[in-house]
Amino acid sequence: MDKFSISEKNVFIILAGLVIMILGYVLMTGGGSENPEEFSYDIFSARRLTVAPLLILIGFVTEIFGIMHRPKNKR
Repeated sequence: MDKFSISEKNVFIILAGLVIMILGYVLMTGGGSENPEEFSYDIFSARRLTVAPLLILIGFVTEIFGIMHRPKNKR
């Protein structure tokens, strides 16, 4: 068994998608206030509402591409 079902390039694409998704989740964190009696409007920032979900979506698309991509034959 000397050949994997996915190539080294596919593994790199999958890992890149994972890093993009982790970055999206990190950008989504925070925004809470220290005092539970006060409301913090930081939870409605553009970073949490648009950038982070888009990065997570891009990460999922990259994962699917990395799994489904078939390298071209060199013949």
